[in-house]
Amino acid sequence: MSAPKQWDVSKTLAIASLFNFFHNIGNFCVFPFLTIFFRHFGLSPPLVGIIMGAKHIVFALWAPFCSFVAKTNSKRRIIIISSLLFSAAASGVLTFFPPLQQDMVLKFCNVSLSGTNRQTIPGAMDMEMYGPEDNGSFVLPEPPQITTTASVMFTSLRNSESMESKMTPKALKNVYAETPRSADLFIQLKAAVTPKKLPKTDASKSYTKPKGRITTSEQSTVTPEHRTYLTNAVMRASLAQEPQDGSITFQSQTESFNHDVPKKRDLAEKATQPEHFLIEHKIFLVVLGIVLIWEIVASPLEWTADDSVYEYLDFVDATDRHEKIWIWRYLGACLGSFSIVFLIDNVNCFLIPGLPRVYLHFYGYSTFMIITLLLSALYPIHVSKKTEHASKTIKALGLMVSDGRIILISVTVFLMGAVRSTATNFLFWKMQDMGSSELYMGLSVVLALVSEIILYIFKGKLMRSLSFKWMVALGLLCQAVEFLYYSFLWVPWAVLPIQLTSAFSNGVLLWAIKSQIDDVATPGMERSIQLVLHCLSHHFGASLGSFASGFVISSFSLVILFQSCCVLLLVWLLMFLVIQPKLPHIKKINYSRLLAPDNSDMSDSEDDQERDWLVKAMKDDSKIW
Repeated sequence: MSAPKQWDVSKTLAIASLFNFFHNIGNFCVFPFLTIFFRHFGLSPPLVGIIMGAKHIVFALWAPFCSFVAKTNSKRRIIIISSLLFSAAASGVLTFFPPLQQDMVLKFCNVSLSGTNRQTIPGAMDMEMYGPEDNGSFVLPEPPQITTTASVMFTSLRNSESMESKMTPKALKNVYAETPRSADLFIQLKAAVTPKKLPKTDASKSYTKPKGRITTSEQSTVTPEHRTYLTNAVMRASLAQEPQDGSITFQSQTESFNHDVPKKRDLAEKATQPEHFLIEHKIFLVVLGIVLIWEIVASPLEWTADDSVYEYLDFVDATDRHEKIWIWRYLGACLGSFSIVFLIDNVNCFLIPGLPRVYLHFYGYSTFMIITLLLSALYPIHVSKKTEHASKTIKALGLMVSDGRIILISVTVFLMGAVRSTATNFLFWKMQDMGSSELYMGLSVVLALVSEIILYIFKGKLMRSLSFKWMVALGLLCQAVEFLYYSFLWVPWAVLPIQLTSAFSNGVLLWAIKSQIDDVATPGMERSIQLVLHCLSHHFGASLGSFASGFVISSFSLVILFQSCCVLLLVWLLMFLVIQPKLPHIKKINYSRLLAPDNSDMSDSEDDQERDWLVKAMKDDSKIW
């Protein structure tokens, strides 16, 4: 006879915990910052919302289907290994195609750097002052208020390079022989247009320009003093050569700046609009296709792996220890989100020429997917002979449409997914517009996760003190406060304190929902209902929220979006408090806990009776929500 198989529960939990730990390090290297990466392509908020919404739909439909196929065909390990391998490869595709424009990379990289540390590339001399075109930005700067003389110099400054190429040798001869008044006026203009302080120039000294024109590769070495003399000379030479052209005339500020320049700009934009539309949507379709393929190969992993370890523990009657795995997921998420932004914050905008530092997100993801792949060979896989997987899912769907309490939970989870997707997708955009580095973004993710871990220590006391109704009310109220706070965000670091409320807005709310499911579900249906709620309610809500948020930003603003989410949460909070008490309350007694051995049965004292499971169950049953 063969020796009976040994079931080492501790070893199984250790391997599963490490697996989830490394997998979540990789996930949080890239997914919280994915929409920031899409912004480098110049995609507008509606297009980014469509991409993220489609990603949620793929997960909601594809992950449970693959889990069912893997179980019925005993192919779970193959699904896990294939998912890890192909997801690591799919993420790398975005680092090659479509290529990022260097000016866009520099714009979003330099926004968080001080003036002395900002970087540039050949041909990008004026990028620091004017910036490249950003079709994904919804923050429109106000036109600068400048004087009449400054408006002329402002126009000549932006066109100095092109004018120099048109000037005759005779005009270039006196390029740097400028008067003190002209130089002083230019310094005043420069100080008004850009915050960078220029050193005072001595206009009494002349500068002999080297022979030959300044090439594109030499522009980055031209000093501000050189630009001062060059711009003034170009202006004077241009006025002398084309006095009747009308492109540079001494007109009033309102007529010159607010009339001529916008009119020419509008004409240029109309001429290039069809071409730009085609380019933007071509990039959008390419990015959408890559992201959907990535989600198709990556989404089955988490569901399939979690099902496998849960059934393994269920077979040895140790499902209560399955709940401890989530802590390792959170720890991995904290490490991944902080380590990647710390690394990015301490390297240059380009690791090497043509290799932006933003690609480190994807390199980190692929690296930890490979590490997790090595652990997958040891991952516990239990081949269950039970075939009730499909029937349990159908029963869970039946409960969701027949039980009023489950319907109320479903709507709450749907709303959570919708509003939280707006912050997940676009909160970092708002921080980036205020000059935030990715370090603050990563820290905001870490603080939210750590706050939930710390509050978990007090979970028992909190759930005994508050009923289901008031726990949900507390979570919804905290979420509403968060979104109202986001709408008035004034500096990037100000987002950090409000992230601590995530312990209540996310943690407490999820605990309340889980405890309610345990109370209303029939025996053995708890996990099925939780998974159906997670897929159908949460991810479909997140999909709808992603679609809607992008168009709200495009039509109104990000501030209006966050304030709308706040109002929506408060309205649902009031509706929840009105509807919930009117639902029938039939609380299930968990008889499996009553059968647990307890020495208190040997005593008839009043204190021992308080510890008896039956007494507790009866008291809980009589407690009003």
